[in-house]
Amino acid sequence: MTDLLAAAKSPEIDYQALAPVLATAGGALVVLLASLFAGRFVQRALVPALTIGALAVAIVFCVVNWPGETEPVVAGALAMDTLTLLVTVLCCIGGIVAVVLALRDGAVETAGPGEYHTLLLASVAGMTVLASAENLVTLFVGLELLSIPLYVLCAASVRDRRSLESGLKYLVIGSVGSATLLYGLAFVYGATASTDLGSIAAAIGDTVAVGDPLLLAGLGLVVVGLAFKASVAPFHQWTPDVYQGAPTAVTAFMAVTTKVAALAVTIRLTAHAFGGLEAEWAPALAALATVTVIVGNVGALTQRSLKRILGWSGVAQAGYMLAGVVVGTELGLQATMFYLSAYLAMNVAAFAVVVARERVSEHGDDIESLRDLGRAAPLLAWPMTIAMLALAGFPATAGFIGKFYLIDAVVAGDYAWLGIVIVVGSMISLGYYLRVVAAMWMGRGEVTVGDPPRTVRAAEGWSPEADPRAQPEVVAVAVIAAAVTVALGIVPSPLFDVVRDLAAGFPGLG
Repeated sequence: MTDLLAAAKSPEIDYQALAPVLATAGGALVVLLASLFAGRFVQRALVPALTIGALAVAIVFCVVNWPGETEPVVAGALAMDTLTLLVTVLCCIGGIVAVVLALRDGAVETAGPGEYHTLLLASVAGMTVLASAENLVTLFVGLELLSIPLYVLCAASVRDRRSLESGLKYLVIGSVGSATLLYGLAFVYGATASTDLGSIAAAIGDTVAVGDPLLLAGLGLVVVGLAFKASVAPFHQWTPDVYQGAPTAVTAFMAVTTKVAALAVTIRLTAHAFGGLEAEWAPALAALATVTVIVGNVGALTQRSLKRILGWSGVAQAGYMLAGVVVGTELGLQATMFYLSAYLAMNVAAFAVVVARERVSEHGDDIESLRDLGRAAPLLAWPMTIAMLALAGFPATAGFIGKFYLIDAVVAGDYAWLGIVIVVGSMISLGYYLRVVAAMWMGRGEVTVGDPPRTVRAAEGWSPEADPRAQPEVVAVAVIAAAVTVALGIVPSPLFDVVRDLAAGFPGLG
């Protein structure tokens, strides 16, 4: 036994490269310990501040480590490359936004501030692990570390039946997706006798035939499992219900970050591990992207709940992003990550306005809560207008540049018809995006404010500051996100420079 212990060696760990993961995972422990101390200051101020601090430290480490390691770390289990660093930055920004939007949310008080923020940090850590996974085992660990905290966060409003239903639905359907993915990973291991992505890529076409049924079945199940997380049709059924029932701050967080992590690991798997099977997976993903764009946009047309509209919109947006994955090229990777970055800003602006309105309006998250908001509260109306136009792909917004980038990538990758699908989907989406804009600027209704609710005419000049439950931090998030959306639409070159670094050292791209 002594000889065995002497012969055993711990893996070499590059702690600087691993610092973003350690910042979020360590931050979760610090926040949990800090929350054990009673007191209003600790629960209301210190715990959120520590959470934001941990996420900010992770972002700083990503900037310091940029452009990332070209070789995997921790015995080849994690790839802390430029793609992982960008994913981590986006997920940390989403986490910071979720903390700010939930500062005065009753769901946080009900669930417990320490538990709420610990779960949020743990989920961000899982997203980083998932996006950086270079091993099938690490991939599954990252997926579960991402998912399990979100199941609980969706049900954080334990006194709200819709929130509990949301958490239960997400748990059941998410578990099905995880089980499907696990079966697929097991099949891939059975066919290639390896869990390492590089070894799997080397085995395909060498020790295992490209058309091996076990390998193809595993690939199919893996794609289905990840499609559940990215809200790709027809595996999207949970999305509108969960988005509507979960606390809005949690919905804003998961609407973008889960897509970022799931699509990043999909890119890593398809380009790196399954690059030799591109002829098999590319047409299947193209078909999924087409179905997702159509189903998401058509499904949103009849909705009145803003959160359900954004849920169906998120399904359609996942289809646009998946188009960039289909081509399996450097341009496709860059276009997908550019659009994900822009989508974060667009979505945050929209959800921040939903948070501000549902807390003061008797209509909740119904589109009626935005009626005549253009005159009543322009600080909220303009960010929502910009978000809707950007999601639809109007010029001078980040959404337009992002979709143009995606179309360029799919056309260059010989999938010109998929570019047409993106254009058609964008045209269909005008039917519900412009309906939201029309309600704010062309309505002639009353705006509900106050606690208990009272109505004042828009002509009286109501503003968020005049409301007893004013949420200035929420308005600030909406304004900043909308400004970023416009800035990236007018001057996109800084983000172009960032995504151009992604392909450096990334294996398997065409």
